Parts: sequence; C-alpha cells; structure tokens
Amino acid sequence: MTQSILKKNVNKSLLLLLCITFSFAASAQDYYVYVTAESEDEVALIKFDGKKATIEKTIQVGIWPAEIEGPHGINISPDGKYWYLSLAHGIPYGTLYKYSTETNEVVGSVKLGLFPASLQVSKATGLLYCVNFDLHGDMVPSTVSVVDPEEMIEIDRIETGVMPHGSRISADGMYHYSVGMMSGELFEISTTKMKVTRKLNLDGKMEEEPAMGGMDHSKMDHSKMGHAMTTEAAPMYHSAVKPTWAIPHPTNGKVYVAGNGSDEILEVDLVKWEITNRYKTGKAPYNCDVSPDGKYLVATYKGSGETGIWDLEKGEELPRVKNTRKVTHGVSISSDSKYAFISVEGIGGEPGTLDVVDIQNAKKVASLDMGKQAGGIIFWKME
Repeated sequence: MTQSILKKNVNKSLLLLLCITFSFAASAQDYYVYVTAESEDEVALIKFDGKKATIEKTIQVGIWPAEIEGPHGINISPDGKYWYLSLAHGIPYGTLYKYSTETNEVVGSVKLGLFPASLQVSKATGLLYCVNFDLHGDMVPSTVSVVDPEEMIEIDRIETGVMPHGSRISADGMYHYSVGMMSGELFEISTTKMKVTRKLNLDGKMEEEPAMGGMDHSKMDHSKMGHAMTTEAAPMYHSAVKPTWAIPHPTNGKVYVAGNGSDEILEVDLVKWEITNRYKTGKAPYNCDVSPDGKYLVATYKGSGETGIWDLEKGEELPRVKNTRKVTHGVSISSDSKYAFISVEGIGGEPGTLDVVDIQNAKKVASLDMGKQAGGIIFWKME
C-alpha cells in the first residue's frame, strides 16, 4: 500500500512538472525584426527570445559596391511574405526593392523619386505608398509615390509638402498620413482616390526667410548644399514644429505627429481635423509608434538619446529609457504590444545598436550592436 501511494505521488509530481514545462514552452516567444544599417548598405534580421537579441542574418543591399546607397525605409507586406526597402541615395533617384521574407532575396525593384523614405502597403487597396523625402533638392513640394507591389510599377505621384518624411496608413487601409518636415504640414491621402483629401498646418503660421534663427539664407551658397536657389524658386519656409513622423491610432480617431523641432508629440483629432493635445517630450522626437492594443505611444528622442513611452489613456509619460548609444532613430512595436524595438544610429565610427524595451515596465531588457547608422526598423513576426 505504501508503494502504491508513493507511485501515485511520483506520477502527480511528474504530471505537475510536465504541466510547468509545457506552460513555459507555450509562453516563450521569439520576436523577429528587420533593421537597416544606412552607412553599411545592410539589413539585419534580428531575433529576440525574451532575454537576448541575436543577428540571424545580415543581408547586403544595393548594387554599387563602391557607393553607400543608404537603406532608409522598410516595411512588411500585410501577408508577411515580402519586405520592402527604399534605397535613398540613388543617382539621381532612389529605388524601392522587394524581398522575399522566406529567402531574403530580391524579387523586384522600381525607381522612385528623390530620396525615397518611409513606406507602407495599404491592406485596403494592396498598393504601396512611399514618400519622396527629397533631402538634397530645392525647397519645393515633393511627392508620395504609389506603387503596384505585385508588378513593381510606379502608377502615380501625389504632391504633398516640402521634405515629406514619416508616414503610416490607417488601420483600415483607407488613408495615408504623412508630414512635410520643412513646410510643417500633415497630409491625409485617400488610398482609393489617390489624392490629398485634407492638409493641416501644424505651425499655425509659417515664417518666410530669413526669419529662422536670425539666419539670412539668401547669403548662403546653396549650390554647395545640393539645393541651388534660383530667382524663379518659390519663397523658402521653415517649420518651427519640423514634423518628422505621423502615426494613426488603431481605434481612437487620432493621429500622432512627432514635432522634431518643437520637442513635442502633437495629437490631431481626425473628426475635428485640428490639434487637440500636445505632449512635451525629450529633445527632438523623431519616430513614433502606437502599440496594437492602443494603450501606449512610444517615441524616439533623437536629440537626447532616449526613448519615451506615453500612457495614452492617462496622457502621462512613463520614466524615460536611456538608449545604449546616442542618436536614437526608429521604433517598431511587437504585435503583442509588449516590446518596443529601437534603432540607435551611434556617432562617427560607432556601430549601430538595437535596443529592446519592455513597454509596460519602461525598461531596456536587451541590446545588440549591428552595422553603422541603424535606422529604419520594422517588426516582422512572433513564433
């Protein structure tokens, strides 16, 4: 009888151990992100297992070995089968590349405008929208390229503002939001009509040259800066807000804009089409993302080398996270809303860095060095 009881206890212990082991295995997750290294012409596929980040593969990009072509914007197709990459430093135009997520090999490409930057595919239309940042061109309105990602053909260009940069599409795929960095405007594009439906001046007013910081740009040699002025050129404006990113909330009818020049996140109500809140941030917020559950906004503070996490329900910022290196750049949040993956450029010859931040606890939990000038970043999947 004693042996029978002992056997039952052993069986119970084994069963309990198996349950604990199974529970741990079921809860363990691997997270995968793609991160560009703009000064290396590389893209790193990185895995984070909940504790440690490792580089799974480094993908060489570009076609000119002697030139830095600058991988800049990156995103994943809605079905997860492809990733798209803008190479910004083309001669004279940049290029959009399409890669297979299965093989990480190029399956298509198309020339776009001057310095193509952020991009995304609309799940409503299946078309890809990529802003042409035009970093080295004249201070005139640039465009958003509309691309058929199946055939990799540019089918339209939609004119927006001066130096359009960070852009994202609404959760339903119906509207594309982007900002003109130098013109200080937020643009809404209908993805079905392929035209600007609304624009909002984020400055309230714009200052004509030479009022910016007491600098008289008419006396500067613009030819050395790559954007020579002519007598026919339109008056140059400089936004005080200098918006660099726009991200629509998945459910609350708001768009959040990074005010890189004014050190704030602007909340824009899509019904009222006006600024309804301003969140004071660290120095020079650059990119931002909203967690899929809608609770948090995570912003990179490029000027202070920090990551800011905002509780959107309370309108409060959690303790700021100091990044591993300076010049914090991009952010992408995991599909379970637990982690923010942050790219950090570094300075000079320093390597780029990926920091992983536990959002709810506002804590850096992993860090990994990679190629120089880590920039564009996108979460891919969980396994």
